[in-house]
Amino acid sequence: MSRLSSATLETLPVDVERPGYDRAQVKTGVVHLGIGAFHRAHQAAVFDAALTAGDLRWGVLGVSLRSAGVRDQLVPQDGLYGLVVRSGEQQRIRILGAVKDVLVAPEDPARVVAALASADVHLVTLTVTEKGYRLDPATGRLIEGDPDIAADLADLSAPRTVPGFLVAGLKARRAAGLLPFTAVSCDNLPHNGRLLRNAVLAMARAHDAALAAWIEAEGAFPQTMVDRIVPATTDADIAALAERIGVEDRAMVKTEPFTQWVIEDRFCGPRPDFAALGVRLTADVAPWEEAKLRLLNGAHSGIAYLGGLAGIEFVNQFVARPEGRAFVEALWDESAETLSPPEGLDIDAYRGELMARFANSALQHRTRQIAMDGSQKLPQRLLAPILARRTAGKSVNRLALAVAAWMRWQGGVDDAGQGFTVDDPLAGRTAAALEGCTSAAARVAALMAIEAIVPPALAADAELVAAITGHLDRIEREGALAALRA
Repeated sequence: MSRLSSATLETLPVDVERPGYDRAQVKTGVVHLGIGAFHRAHQAAVFDAALTAGDLRWGVLGVSLRSAGVRDQLVPQDGLYGLVVRSGEQQRIRILGAVKDVLVAPEDPARVVAALASADVHLVTLTVTEKGYRLDPATGRLIEGDPDIAADLADLSAPRTVPGFLVAGLKARRAAGLLPFTAVSCDNLPHNGRLLRNAVLAMARAHDAALAAWIEAEGAFPQTMVDRIVPATTDADIAALAERIGVEDRAMVKTEPFTQWVIEDRFCGPRPDFAALGVRLTADVAPWEEAKLRLLNGAHSGIAYLGGLAGIEFVNQFVARPEGRAFVEALWDESAETLSPPEGLDIDAYRGELMARFANSALQHRTRQIAMDGSQKLPQRLLAPILARRTAGKSVNRLALAVAAWMRWQGGVDDAGQGFTVDDPLAGRTAAALEGCTSAAARVAALMAIEAIVPPALAADAELVAAITGHLDRIEREGALAALRA
């Protein structure tokens, strides 16, 4: 079967949406670092809508910071791929053409820097996951002991890291007399723009104080919040789409109808008409970001660890169980009390919408996909609302259960006795902490002592530690489902 490409576009069924613009006329106005499935289902769809509306400045150059996998999917397809939006039995297929090319940074870092320095580029967007910033979760500072960060702090001739590439690109722009680009983090980090700005400035100061001062004065790093559930694409998804449209699309992504992007209105150069494209521009992203992290993402983490331990494969299967749905609602009761909702966000309505999204069986969102990188996600999703509630003297029963499930997950064995790999940048550290621990209490104490994950104030909270220990003991003795039912 032939591949999706410019040559095969006209062979697609008439109900498949295609790019409604001349791709040959599109300029590359966006460089995106970390071109995975989420970007292709979220930001790239917005830029594609801008192109469709007639603003041809916003084509995307994707950059993979690690492997060549996405490049090898997209380049043979001329950057084209299908966005498959699923809800129940409904399915909408749209071919996006916003991605013009994909580079693999380790293969040719100089070419990436040159792209960042292009006069046509005004936005650099990022989805590199929490660990991609190489920041210490406890301090928000660059991990100077990281070998790649250390290399970039010493020499930027061939950058290896996000801060390194951004500083090298900004240095080249300044030398060429260009304004900086606006750097837009789209990762689930609280205050993501501020963290990215601090990382870039720290890297710049290590090389050139005048460059750092120019970035600080002229650059822009807006805070953002992004929301769309994008499960991993499977071989079965690719085969089903090929049967439906008559060509093979190895770069396809599947997602839900819901999408949201909130951006702080802080830019240092041209931008698309975001408001006309359904993006909310605001002076304060934090309340939106906090609600999403503590409700959607917090519930997702609880579902991932409890469901994963119990052998529940998909999110919709978890919330279809009475005890699963009750857990999510109770978790939201606790976390919602820690929020200060922005104008325009009805928390009760938002919760209802989230539950409907979780229950979407067409997505097949795997619990084990969500369980990755828990050490990077736990602080903002679960520990932040715990700290807020404990500071106010309130209980944290369901939040504590979710943390206990994460702790059980670090053992790498589910309730059926099946082993699995703990996919986390701190997996070695958590495994070392658990060595020699012969009781639930000892395991809780050992993991709570890791300051890179748990704030010391929580580790010293005897009531919280006792609650987590009780939950972990029950999970270990009776399993995650029994803990949920209890």
